[in-house]
Amino acid sequence: MEPVNKYSLHCYAAGNIIQGQDQLTIRSPYDQRVIGTLSTVKRADTLATIEAAFVQKPLMSHFERYQVLNKAQTLLGERKAEFGALISAESGLCIREAMYETGRAMDVLLFAAIAALQEPGQVFSCDVSPHGRARKIYTVQEPVALAVAITPFNHPLNQVAHKVAPALAAGTPVILKPSEKTPLTAIRFVELLYEAGLPPHMLSVLLGPTNEVAEVLVSDPRVSVVSFTGSVAVGKRIAQTAGYKKVILELGGNDPLIILEDADMELAVTLAAEGAFRNSGQRCTAVKRILVQESIHDEFVTNFIEKTKTYTCGDPAHPDTIVGTVIDEAAAIHLELLIEKAVAQGAQLLQGGTRQGALLQPAVLTQVPRHAEMVVQEAFGPLAPVMAVKDIEDAVTLANSTAYGLSSGIVTSNLQHAMYAIKHIKAGTVNINEVPGYRIEHSPFGGIKDSGLGIKEGVTEAMKTFSFTKTYSLPW
Repeated sequence: MEPVNKYSLHCYAAGNIIQGQDQLTIRSPYDQRVIGTLSTVKRADTLATIEAAFVQKPLMSHFERYQVLNKAQTLLGERKAEFGALISAESGLCIREAMYETGRAMDVLLFAAIAALQEPGQVFSCDVSPHGRARKIYTVQEPVALAVAITPFNHPLNQVAHKVAPALAAGTPVILKPSEKTPLTAIRFVELLYEAGLPPHMLSVLLGPTNEVAEVLVSDPRVSVVSFTGSVAVGKRIAQTAGYKKVILELGGNDPLIILEDADMELAVTLAAEGAFRNSGQRCTAVKRILVQESIHDEFVTNFIEKTKTYTCGDPAHPDTIVGTVIDEAAAIHLELLIEKAVAQGAQLLQGGTRQGALLQPAVLTQVPRHAEMVVQEAFGPLAPVMAVKDIEDAVTLANSTAYGLSSGIVTSNLQHAMYAIKHIKAGTVNINEVPGYRIEHSPFGGIKDSGLGIKEGVTEAMKTFSFTKTYSLPW
């Protein structure tokens, strides 16, 4: 694995380093060693950064946007080991997950570069009505004035890429506010984009106290779009305080994997383990609830426990580790408490669940009550509660029983059951014989209910977030 040097980084306002007075120290969740430091900013810096985004510069051509994004993709590929090591070090994710995430971010840049060359639009003939004329109406997409992107800790590179790359492909300037828990990867990514030739006014990155950075950015009337990924509470507060602007929110999920009696057992066990434990369970699309038909429940649990034992948990830097830490010890303690609460309510802890610092062994629980906090709220970690269901109708009812509606999966060989799930599960995604989180980087992704507002990811749809439709007509 690429060694991680101690980073000393700064925020940037339109390409210019901001010499902040306060320092944020980033430590490894695994062993608490210092990964790097970052100088943070104040309210005056935030306001100056907004001003800098409005300096009159020529609009980037489609080809210029393509060049920058394509070059960035090449540079990221050349530095994949460095970025993977940094992601693993500051987030605690195992190195194989960090390398996978870097590859996904490369895909985002690739698809954004391709999309930057395209001119989406429509043509409407005006003579289709007796009230029409011999004219045609044309549509074009134009960039908004300024976007703010606020990203979470759990994908410190790919979540940033999913907001920044589509905005740049659309020609929209961005101010990025990454998570204070994993900011170093985001800063290095911004520096990489500058190196790729991005005009500095197109991208800034800020970190500092919430009331001096995030709240200022969200409420400023000069900001046209706020794209946020994070908690429900913060997202709803943003929606209330943003004012008259477009707000795009991705607020998490409580994603079920339904396993019916006609499922391929080996596939079901693999999908359940991959969905629940990959990325240390810290994905909005991770499997949070495993709903198994009663007739195969015991057989599934037996096989699932054996599979879970192969998910080694330990040093994130070790190549054989599959499950690294969660983001910090406080998060691991919270997950440990959720297990204790569920057991007190009648659940059985059959595998794992022991904690050492920020490490939490992948946990398998059965007989979890349907009202337990673990399955009602989003449990952001490697927990796998298995719940028995009577049939497809009961499974879908339980799947829909929480406040979330992001992703879901069903394992079945019955087409009627698959179609029933697609039609009746209230979520943004329903995957058949696949984990809830399966997608590619340019397919649309978003949820309903408390899972958020609007399409947040997928390059093509996300570009619409950062642009507006203009129509014009000609006498033809």
